[in-house]
Amino acid sequence: MKRLLVTTALALIAAMPAFAQEITVGAANVAPYLDPGRDHSNVGSQFYYNTFDVLIERDYDKLEVEWKPGLATEWSIIEPTVMELKLRDDVVFHNGDRMTADDVVFSLNRMYQASFPPYQVRARDRLENFDRAEKVDDFTIRIHAKREEPLWETLINLQQVMIIPEKYTKALSGDPEVAEDSDFEAFSLAPVGTGPYRVAEFVPGERLVYERFDGFWGEKAPLERATVRRIPETASRVTALRTGEADIITNVAPDQLAMLEADPSVKVVGAPTALFHVMIMNQNHERMKDARLRQALSLAVDRNALNEGLWLGKAVVPASHTMEEFGEFHMPELNTFEYNPERAKELLAEAGYNGEEIVYDCQSTYYTNGMLAAQAIVEMWGAVGVNGRVNVIEEWTGGKPEMMVRCWSNPMYFADPFGSFGVMWAPQGPSESEGRFNTDEEYAGIWERFRYSSDTGARKQAYGELMERIEQDAPFLPLYRPYESWAMRTNVNWAPKPGHIPYVLDFRAGSIDFASN
Repeated sequence: MKRLLVTTALALIAAMPAFAQEITVGAANVAPYLDPGRDHSNVGSQFYYNTFDVLIERDYDKLEVEWKPGLATEWSIIEPTVMELKLRDDVVFHNGDRMTADDVVFSLNRMYQASFPPYQVRARDRLENFDRAEKVDDFTIRIHAKREEPLWETLINLQQVMIIPEKYTKALSGDPEVAEDSDFEAFSLAPVGTGPYRVAEFVPGERLVYERFDGFWGEKAPLERATVRRIPETASRVTALRTGEADIITNVAPDQLAMLEADPSVKVVGAPTALFHVMIMNQNHERMKDARLRQALSLAVDRNALNEGLWLGKAVVPASHTMEEFGEFHMPELNTFEYNPERAKELLAEAGYNGEEIVYDCQSTYYTNGMLAAQAIVEMWGAVGVNGRVNVIEEWTGGKPEMMVRCWSNPMYFADPFGSFGVMWAPQGPSESEGRFNTDEEYAGIWERFRYSSDTGARKQAYGELMERIEQDAPFLPLYRPYESWAMRTNVNWAPKPGHIPYVLDFRAGSIDFASN
């Protein structure tokens, strides 16, 4: 018996570090607010999965889509435009409130019937087909679409429809019986979800602290505490890792990899990210209205040279706006974008270009290698006769009429062409609503076939037609899928999962563990 007790005690002691671990993450950026409904930024996408849940989950260990229960245990289409979902009855929010259908309906309708302007933007660019959610009983809801929806599970799995508590949110300001804009603003600074970690501290743009939530309905979180600190400079993040100030660092540029890989105290993981760094062009700027000029600016960019020079050849240069994560809608046969400097010169002459300055806006540290790419692109323009200049600016200028060209990114928000190209370039989507992109009746008709057809072949045909329009009208150029790397102490076992959207810091059970000493 004594031997058995000693063995049991040793086993318990051995298991304890896994649940007493604390880590610090050195991140290139920390979000200015935390609200999964309003956010669709690369920075914000990192932070929601630990704290919030969706109704329908997927297996993120796989590139192929496989749905599984989340806060909903089962779901079915009961009419062509109606889905019914059964909810878990053992879920509590981080503030102690029990989750019921009321919270779920509130969370969904804050997006489907949005009145808060930031929610209206997200609803318009990805959720416009959803009319409302309704309560059937305390643990059953129905979601009503306006028309038959080919992407039911995909769009219920979105970050933007993660579940938040109704009573807590409404009570944050003003009338506790009414959801006011000020409530949602307050929620973004004091978020509450149902996930395995609660937000214990949040300093916008600087620091986020997660603590394990023992009331979580699923498998217990492996970390007791995780702190994410903003360290904007790559060299400073690398130093923090090597000195032990950080256990994981994000957004490691390729030119740092050899040094880190030679350090026995750290290790590196990386992969091409499901996201394009893009060069966007303002079709409505007086100097940029001629499509031939925009085509020339695109054709002048040697993206393979950018890949070799900035990413050591590790990035992926696309022939079209497509990626393998789209599954059956991956269309590598399309040839939408190419490098052809001689054709660029011809188009410049046809457009009557006469040396007018073309300004390329770019933020200094937001995108890994973003500034270096901008500088190289302007040099490539110069080689075909374009007078270009890089304008270093830290604010978003994509909606300003004076913007000509700028750096941007186009992530995969969900695994479908609609979830990447479509979110940004749909009729009335963000690019058109901000005034830099134009669609017409023909484009809208093609989009309609692509978005709502239930036939795979019809959707692919329409997507090819959309790419033809993009080639001719040239509103953007995907530069590459960047090869993003994360570095960590050798005792930390973590890597981004293939099924997640870009940059997610997933610290749930099964996603992070620690090597034994």
